[in-house]
Amino acid sequence: MPSSAVAKTKRRTERAENSTDRPALLLAWYDRHRRRLPWRPPAGERADPYRVWLSEVMLQQTGVKTVGPYFEKFLARWPDVAALGRASQDEVLRMWAGLGYYSRARNLHACAVALLRDHGGVFPESEQGLRALPGIGPYTAAAIAAIAFGARTMPVDGNIERVVSRLFAVEQPLPQAKPVIGELAAMLLGPSRAGDGKSRAGDSAQALMDLGASICTPKKPACALCPLNEGCAARARGDQEVFPRNAPKKVGALRRGAAFIVTRGSELLVRTRTEKGLLGGMTEVPGSQWFAGQDDAAALQQAPALKGLTRWHRKTGVVTHVFTHFPLELVVYTAGVAARAPAPEGMRWVPVATLADEALPNVMRKVIAHGLGL
Repeated sequence: MPSSAVAKTKRRTERAENSTDRPALLLAWYDRHRRRLPWRPPAGERADPYRVWLSEVMLQQTGVKTVGPYFEKFLARWPDVAALGRASQDEVLRMWAGLGYYSRARNLHACAVALLRDHGGVFPESEQGLRALPGIGPYTAAAIAAIAFGARTMPVDGNIERVVSRLFAVEQPLPQAKPVIGELAAMLLGPSRAGDGKSRAGDSAQALMDLGASICTPKKPACALCPLNEGCAARARGDQEVFPRNAPKKVGALRRGAAFIVTRGSELLVRTRTEKGLLGGMTEVPGSQWFAGQDDAAALQQAPALKGLTRWHRKTGVVTHVFTHFPLELVVYTAGVAARAPAPEGMRWVPVATLADEALPNVMRKVIAHGLGL
């Protein structure tokens, strides 16, 4: 984005900037109110890059409350990147099951393998070095570099976008406004610590994250408690909640399909999805392809063929699920087969009692619950 947009927003709050030291105010607030999070060390201690990386990957598209238990489980199973790099992708996907956006888990595993193989299990300290690793993009590289290594860079997540867009009343909508917001956010980087000269860039970033999570919330922000309220352009105008401005979201067309629940006594027929694409490498029950406008008859023709199976029973209702780019409706068919019926090629029988150990995405958990009446 042109620098003129940044200059315009800077001029809008020039008086406030001259009267307050925003980075210092922000850090003083953070020192008093910093959140206690499983991946965050006590004040003054250096952050573990492994914990920073693991938490940042998990927090993409997912809230802190949901991530907490998964983070603890991963850390207990794989306490460092070397341990994670020695695990199989299937193990990682099983542990990740239910957290969603499964490409994150595949990238997490690929990155751990690369770190162990090429870097002796040690994270590079520079943004450039981190960016070269599988699955680490600009934001995650900046977050690790700033929080774990003190690099003077500002990672910008959703909370920081909201705080900065309100502080400067950024009129451009997201995602076009991201470069402008990034430049403005960098103005809030704190100074080095007195005495040791170490950067507090990581603290500045986490302070903005905490501010967005606890005070500068999407609805009804608690502006009276904000350490930056006197210089906030949106608060001065009284329209805080309209920021950040967002371009209209494009919603994909509804896709439809069928899922097939086949039981053999206390066992369920499952298969593993291909490595690439949506839900890659995850466990699923057999199903049709997902198409817009697909009817039930066409979906039923894609049912698996099993010896002795002559009739499918359709369950009442449908299973609905919303992915990032499209909503999905699945009809569910059930059938039972004899005790010695072999699984079709590429499929396998698993005990229903051990389904919790499978890498089942949420949509398949819904399907199985609906089909088995759980």
